[in-house]
Amino acid sequence: MAARVSGAWTGFTVFAGTMLMVIGIFNIGEGLIVLLDDEALAVARDKFVVVNVTAWGWTILIGGVLMVAAGAGLLAAQAWARITAIVIVALHLVTQVASLGAYPVWSVLMIALDTVVLFALTARWAGVRGRIEELNEEEWVGRDEIAPPPAHAPTIT
Repeated sequence: MAARVSGAWTGFTVFAGTMLMVIGIFNIGEGLIVLLDDEALAVARDKFVVVNVTAWGWTILIGGVLMVAAGAGLLAAQAWARITAIVIVALHLVTQVASLGAYPVWSVLMIALDTVVLFALTARWAGVRGRIEELNEEEWVGRDEIAPPPAHAPTIT
């Protein structure tokens, strides 16, 4: 009897890759908004640690692009993406600590999410990488044998 392989850690890593892509897209949007119109930034500037808003916009934009790339690499089970994602998420966590005064609720949520993503990226990677590669190469067995749905809904008598 073959041993059953758990997909829990694989799912956790897929979650981390997906969240990296989502957070990266949010950061790209925020960076573009700051670069295009820094007056649209809804923050009390005296509670913000950043000195130059334009530089902060570029930082957020570039970080977002790197997050999306690392997330896509994680979904493809690339080792470089794991190392890159760990560094990027750690830096993102630090920037969220710096913006706690300006965005307290958002920053706390991002810090919590970054912590979960870091845990997913640092626990049991060897088994996860092999499982993701298996899932990417696995063919659907019997997919041609699936019966089509009924043309009409069944009636209850």
